[in-house]
Amino acid sequence: MQEEFERNKVWELVQRPTHQNVIGTKWVFRNKMNEEGSVVRNKARLVAKGYCQEEGIDFDETFASVARLEAIRMFLAYQGKFEMSMMGELTFFLGLQVKQLKDGTYISQTKYTRDLMKKFGTEEKYFVKIPMNTSVKMDMDADGKAVDQTRYRALVGSLLYLTASRPDITFAVGVCARFQSAPKESHMTAAKRILKYLKGCQDVGLWYPKEGGFKLIGYSDSDYPGCRADRKSTSGTCQMLGNRVVSWFSKKQNSIDTSTIEAKYIAAGSCCAQVLWMRQQLRDYDIEEKEIPIMCDNTSAIAITQNHVLHSRTKHIDVRYHFIRDHVEIKTSPWNTYISTDKQLADIFTKPLCESRFEELKNELGLIELS
Repeated sequence: MQEEFERNKVWELVQRPTHQNVIGTKWVFRNKMNEEGSVVRNKARLVAKGYCQEEGIDFDETFASVARLEAIRMFLAYQGKFEMSMMGELTFFLGLQVKQLKDGTYISQTKYTRDLMKKFGTEEKYFVKIPMNTSVKMDMDADGKAVDQTRYRALVGSLLYLTASRPDITFAVGVCARFQSAPKESHMTAAKRILKYLKGCQDVGLWYPKEGGFKLIGYSDSDYPGCRADRKSTSGTCQMLGNRVVSWFSKKQNSIDTSTIEAKYIAAGSCCAQVLWMRQQLRDYDIEEKEIPIMCDNTSAIAITQNHVLHSRTKHIDVRYHFIRDHVEIKTSPWNTYISTDKQLADIFTKPLCESRFEELKNELGLIELS
C-alpha cells in the first residue's frame, strides 16, 4: 500500500502548521464483492479521523463528495487510458456491471434487471418492442381507479435506477414518475409496459468502443407541449464523447411555453449547462474542448441565441435560460449547429416513438446486447 501511494504521489510532506490542529488517519479494511455477492478481493482505505474535529474550531461547514453517474460513465468511456489495479479487471462498479474487452467496454445492469423482473414481473409471457405506446397520452386520470401507491412508487423508483445504463427507457420512466402522488390503473399499466419491454431485452447495455475520438457533442430537443396534465413541454438532451453516449436526461420544463421555439430554446439552455460541466470534467483527462457544438433542429431557436436584444418573443423567458447567449458570444459554447430532425439523437428523450425510429436511435446511442 505504501508503494502504491508513493508511485501515485498521493500526498506531499509539509511543515506542521502551528495554528491548526492536525487530524490523524487510520486504515479501514473491507471485503470487495462482485455482482453475485461473492468476495473477490480485500480492499484497504486510508481515511481521516473526522470525528476528532470540532465545529467552529477545525471546520465551519461540511460537505459530502458524491460521484455523479455522468462522471462515472465518462471515466468508464476513457478508462483502456488509466493504470489499472493489479487485483484484476474491473467487473462491478457502483451497481454497474462492466465488461472490458479488447475493442471496448460494455456497461450493463443485467443482474439488476433480472432481479427487477422477479420482484415486479408480470404474468404475461410475451414482451413488447417499445417501452411506451405512441398512442398513449397520459394525464392525471381523475376518474380512474386508484392503485397501491407504495407498490407504484417502488416500481418507478426501481426503474429510475435502471436508467443509469438504459437511456432507452428514460423518457417512459420519467413520464410514469410524474404521477406518484395519486397513481391510477392507467399509470400502473404504463409502468408495467416498461417491464414487458425489458423482458425482451434484459441483457442490453451501453457499448463504449475503444477506437474513435473524444469530441464532446451535445444534442438538444423538446416536445411542445408534451404533458397533457399541465401542458408543459418536455426537454430531452444527450451528450456524446465521440460515438459514446455518457450523459442524458428527460425532464418536464418548469414553465408553460408559448411556442415550439421557446421550448427548444429552454431545452438548449439545459444542455449548455451540462456540456460546460462536462468540459470542466474532461480537463482532468487532459482533454481541452474549446468549441462544443450543440445540435438543434430548430433554426429559429438557434437565431435567438445570436440575438442580444430581448425582443417580444423572448422577454417573458426566465433570465436563467438566457445565459447560453453569453457563452455563444464568448465562444465557450457555440450553439449554432443545425441538425435535421431525422438525425436528432435527443428525440428519444422527448416523446414516444414508433418501433423503427426507436430502434434506429437505440443503435445510434450504442445500446446493444452483447453475445
